[in-house]
Amino acid sequence: MADARLAQGERAVLCDLLVELGPEAPTLCEGWATADMAAHLVVRERRPDSGPGLVLPALAPYTERVRTAARESTPYTDLIARVRSGPPMLLRPFDGAMNTVEYFIHVEDIRRAQEGWEPRSLSPELTEALWARVGARGMAKKVPATVELSAPGRTAKVSGSGPRLVVEGDPGELILFGAGRQSAARVNVTGDADLVTQLRAASLGV
Repeated sequence: MADARLAQGERAVLCDLLVELGPEAPTLCEGWATADMAAHLVVRERRPDSGPGLVLPALAPYTERVRTAARESTPYTDLIARVRSGPPMLLRPFDGAMNTVEYFIHVEDIRRAQEGWEPRSLSPELTEALWARVGARGMAKKVPATVELSAPGRTAKVSGSGPRLVVEGDPGELILFGAGRQSAARVNVTGDADLVTQLRAASLGV
C-alpha cells in the first residue's frame, strides 16, 4: 500500500538521523533526547499496555515509566534496530494509517532541534498524505475563532465560529503546527492579533 511505503520511508529517514546524531542529540519534545525518542517509538509499537497513557493524563506516569525502562535497559543501537525493523506483524496492515504522520512529525522533531535546519523537499505523495490528515477542528477548539487552514493549490479547510484566523503554509508545516510544534512550523497566521497569539501558544495535538 502506498501509505505503508510512505510510513516506511519516514521510518528510514528517522532511523538514519538517530544513527547520525547519536543518543544525546536534542529534540523538540521537551526533556527528550534522541535516545528517549527511540525508546518512545519502540514502546509505542511493542507495549500496547502503555498506549492509553499517550492520550489519558492519568495514565501518563505509567507510560513514562515503561518508556524510561526501555531506554535504560536497551542499548541505543538495539532501539534503533527495533524501530527500523517496522511494526509487529499484527500492526503491519495499519502501518500507513498509524505511522506516516507520526514518523513525519518525529523526523522533524529531531531535524528542527538541530542548528541550521531547513524544511525538507517532500514528495508529492507524502505531501498529499499529510494534507489528507490536516484539520482545523482541533485548533478551533482552542480559540474562539473560525480557523482556516490554507495550502498552495488546495481548497482551504475551515472549522469553528467567530473571527477568522487564517493559517497558511505547506501541508507538512500545517501538520506540525497542529501537532503542537507551532514555534518550529513555518506558517503565516493572520487575523485578530490576540487570537493569533492565543493560537500560537495553545496546547495543540496529543
